[in-house]
Amino acid sequence: MAWSFGKIFSKLFSTARAVEAEDWENLEDTLLQGDFGPSVTDDILAAVHAVADNSATLDTDDLRRILGEVLEERLARFDPTLTLKSSPGQPAVVLVVGVNGVGKTTTIGKFAKFIATRGKRVVVGAADTFRAAAVDQLATWADRAGVDIVVPQHEGQDPAAVAYQTVERAIADGHDVVVIDTAGRLHTKSGLMDELGKVKRVIEKLVPVAEVLLVLDATTGQNGLNQADAFLEQAGVTGLVLTKLDGSARGGFVFAVQDQSGIPVKLVGQGEGIDDLTGFTPHVFVRQLLD
Repeated sequence: MAWSFGKIFSKLFSTARAVEAEDWENLEDTLLQGDFGPSVTDDILAAVHAVADNSATLDTDDLRRILGEVLEERLARFDPTLTLKSSPGQPAVVLVVGVNGVGKTTTIGKFAKFIATRGKRVVVGAADTFRAAAVDQLATWADRAGVDIVVPQHEGQDPAAVAYQTVERAIADGHDVVVIDTAGRLHTKSGLMDELGKVKRVIEKLVPVAEVLLVLDATTGQNGLNQADAFLEQAGVTGLVLTKLDGSARGGFVFAVQDQSGIPVKLVGQGEGIDDLTGFTPHVFVRQLLD
């Protein structure tokens, strides 16, 4: 996997040599180019300096190692573990939220496959009933993932009703995990949040909601985070899913988005295929970022 930041960093310190004053300036520029953002960049540089200043000697290999340790420690503040515990009659329910256009419906299909390959029975609910295309698209992805789906019984059916029927189906048929698609239009923040609140309340008449995952497009950076403010503030988000986090995206966005939102990244999408969604592992991520 080729992260843009890793390419830039490799060029910056391609050979082991003593660290010079100019290298610190180049490192700062590289972090900013990598989409870490000014605040996170300043914090990381201060932490790296604190360790490096106590070293009798410092070469670029040392600097790379120290940077890696600082980045891992920063990510360790957040727990990326998905909460998907289930029991007979009590499936784990996941609500997936996000503005239209971030790849939410596609991500649900990938997420369903991600769970199913781990031996879980999955059913998805097409509760974005305001877009007929969303229902059709989700049905296609559910078929690719080999999981069950509950669709609206008629055009424009109440989203909460579809969600409720999906959970009922899961309980009756013994599914382990329910994944619910939700509307992402932002015609009014209050209307959308009221709708999501209703979906959650109706589901929890049957079982608790285990996770509320917010899908963000990593290539949009800060703009994408700003668009998602309504979800972050009011939808009870428990985890982030970053899509398009590949060679065309800046890996530093992971640090910036966690710091600003206070919410852990739990899944990352790295391509267009059905299997191109993985759990987020800080150690692996930092290694890929720097190599």
